[in-house]
Amino acid sequence: MKTELEHINPAKGSSVSLMINPNLSDFFFWHFHPEFELVYIEGADGNRHVGKHHSVFKGSDLVLIGSYIPHLNFDYGIKSTYEKIVVHIQPDFLKGTFADTPELSNIHNLLQLSQHGIAFGSETKKELGPRLKKLENRDGFDLFLELLDILNILSSAKDSVLLHQEIVRNQFNSKDKDRLDKIYSFIELNYRKQIKLEEVAELSHLTKPAFCRYFKHMTKLTFTQFVNHYRVDQAKKLLLSGSNVTEACFSSGFESLSYFNRTFKKITGTNPVSFRSRYQNR
Repeated sequence: MKTELEHINPAKGSSVSLMINPNLSDFFFWHFHPEFELVYIEGADGNRHVGKHHSVFKGSDLVLIGSYIPHLNFDYGIKSTYEKIVVHIQPDFLKGTFADTPELSNIHNLLQLSQHGIAFGSETKKELGPRLKKLENRDGFDLFLELLDILNILSSAKDSVLLHQEIVRNQFNSKDKDRLDKIYSFIELNYRKQIKLEEVAELSHLTKPAFCRYFKHMTKLTFTQFVNHYRVDQAKKLLLSGSNVTEACFSSGFESLSYFNRTFKKITGTNPVSFRSRYQNR
């Protein structure tokens, strides 16, 4: 099975990225990334597919996944209402100044063990689930401290289980990684304006038809779909930071308000106004 490199852009000056209810249940996203991933899903039964481990979870799941371990999105195929929180932690999270801090040794050990994949039981989910769902209300140093405490609790959890006896190693194609990195960086720099397919195909040293086939194979999305997902993600941030719908639409690169509303609802399951109201009420 071909694994796909997921490109994650944390906020400037942050080592942590959050994804709140990303609504990927219709996408089979078998992927990997250099970041550690802590994922919590609640209110559904689903598949836990991490590396060579494959099992099902009932009601909820809490898993810590190490760098570059291929895994499937935990909400794949779920049709019922659920909540999902994904925390991506940069691979150099506790290096440098924190590398030899004795108080953080348990967390260092936990992150090393995460290369096996770690699942946590009902007691830990009951204790940390509510805290993980509130992470979206924190940022900066406050988010960093809360995450440290959560990781510290996970490091001493009595109901944890390693998903693999051996460390999971992913041999990915460096050429694909470099090519996708260039494409993602190009999108990041240019998403506010119209992106011509010819430009990004030339950047990839591929013909236009070859690029379309390659990108769909690697991401399971057409290039247009991928760019729309990225733009909607930027629009979400703008809506939650106080922008109105029109501002979020054009600032995130959409050229039509009606197309923006249709695309936003198709990707998120709700319209921009309802999305903003829901999170403001929370």
